[in-house]
Amino acid sequence: MIIQGRNVEIRGFKGFINSVDILLSEISKFNSKYSVVQLLNADCICGKNHIYHAINQALLSFKRGENLANDLNVEIILRCSAQRQISKAFEFLGLKEGKMNLCGIFIDCPNEFIDDLSSIFEIDSSVFMADNLRLKEVYGISDRMVDSISIDKLILDKITKLSVDY
Repeated sequence: MIIQGRNVEIRGFKGFINSVDILLSEISKFNSKYSVVQLLNADCICGKNHIYHAINQALLSFKRGENLANDLNVEIILRCSAQRQISKAFEFLGLKEGKMNLCGIFIDCPNEFIDDLSSIFEIDSSVFMADNLRLKEVYGISDRMVDSISIDKLILDKITKLSVDY
């Protein structure tokens, strides 16, 4: 999908992380001024639209000079988490050692790297099946709020509100 003139791919993965530091070191080799690779905890994602919307908002924030972070990777995590605090965003969207469901974000990334990551982790789009109880807890959504609008729309609204509240 093209967002703000950038080629964006999102993939779901399941796998085991032995060392977050080693994995991040490997991933950082592919991040540059022009390409972005980001892995998130997919258990706190309500589907691909959640990610596409957050990426769009992150890219727009840089274009308007309203970015919350200096780094696009961090801005994407902030937008995905609908948070202004980096520590809170990483608390529930960050990587952890052990078995994880992962959301892979690839912006202007060579296909070879996506293939390399697919050899480390099992491709599995079922990681985007939302756990509504978890999402309500993580995003502070009450039962009353869900009575009037779906959880995914509430989360998208929270992401958009970060820009409005700027």
